[in-house]
Amino acid sequence: MNNILIGVLIPFLGTMLGSAMVFFMKNEINKKVQKLLSGFAAGVMIAASIWSLLIPSIEMAEEQGILSWFPAAVGFILGIVFLLVLDSVIPHMHIDSKKPEGIKAKLKNTTMLVLAVTLHNIPEGMAVGVVLAGTLIGNLNMTFAGTIALAIGIAIQNFPEGAIISMPLKSEGISKTRAFIYGTLSGIVEPIAAIITILLTNIVEPILPYLLSFAAGAMIYVVVEELIPESQMGEHSNIGTIGVAIGFVIMMILDIALG
Repeated sequence: MNNILIGVLIPFLGTMLGSAMVFFMKNEINKKVQKLLSGFAAGVMIAASIWSLLIPSIEMAEEQGILSWFPAAVGFILGIVFLLVLDSVIPHMHIDSKKPEGIKAKLKNTTMLVLAVTLHNIPEGMAVGVVLAGTLIGNLNMTFAGTIALAIGIAIQNFPEGAIISMPLKSEGISKTRAFIYGTLSGIVEPIAAIITILLTNIVEPILPYLLSFAAGAMIYVVVEELIPESQMGEHSNIGTIGVAIGFVIMMILDIALG
């Protein structure tokens, strides 16, 4: 039970620590730093999608005696569609944007900024939950060490994400304490999504390869739709590219070394 709690809470801790950076900020977040952090987050999520989700999905499908690529392909596309639908329905607004997305709603800009990050934290919580479910089932392709590697990787990615949401809120005039709370709350969906997935372990087992690739597809949607564009917008796009490379390599090393 303690192992499950550790795996579930590590990513949330990353968001909380990142949001706490608002207490050390004197001015608005540097644009170059924001590009680096967005790129870094993208690199981590790409590597996690490959090594922690898609490859295990393919290996599990082979063990089940079905086409190895089928669950990976189907789940990946469904994950993309799932986030696309949520993105189109839930009212939210991204940083440096003045135009809300999703269904029209009379919400504060700060609320919609938090909803934007919360929306994109769902697949990360699902990813941790699915891998934890695999370890509980006793699947040989998944170990607790591998789960911790994924959780740490997502926590590392969540650190800049928490900073990216809380620090601009402070720049808009919100108190540091409120900005910290908003940033932290944006990550609460991750442990919730993970716990729900774990509670459905017995139901999850037969479709685990599909759920792994589903989480991968949802994460890649976030990377392509938000993180990469944010890291490449305007000048100094090479900084975002460097961030992607660093994040990718760190997550790859974590997964291979601990998995």
